[in-house]
Amino acid sequence: MSTIRQKMILALEEKQMTAKELSKELKVSEKDIYTHLSHIQKTIKPQKKKLLVEPFQCLVCDFVFKERKRLTRPGRCPECKQGHISPAAYQIK
Repeated sequence: MSTIRQKMILALEEKQMTAKELSKELKVSEKDIYTHLSHIQKTIKPQKKKLLVEPFQCLVCDFVFKERKRLTRPGRCPECKQGHISPAAYQIK
């Protein structure tokens, strides 16, 4: 039986997914997905793999959160102060 993190790694190696998509597929809360992602990032590093992140983006002013290191969803945009933010997508290469 595989662990949740092993299942997440397999899913992210196959295709790019958002935290919400992973949550639905693995039947785990979205909040837990973010916690697992940070651990997965450390786990795959010795294997010469990398967690690629397509950054969050504001849907109002198109601000892209390129420099964001945290994997969790930001509360609001620093530019326009709106909370309409598209989800980040993750993939392992």
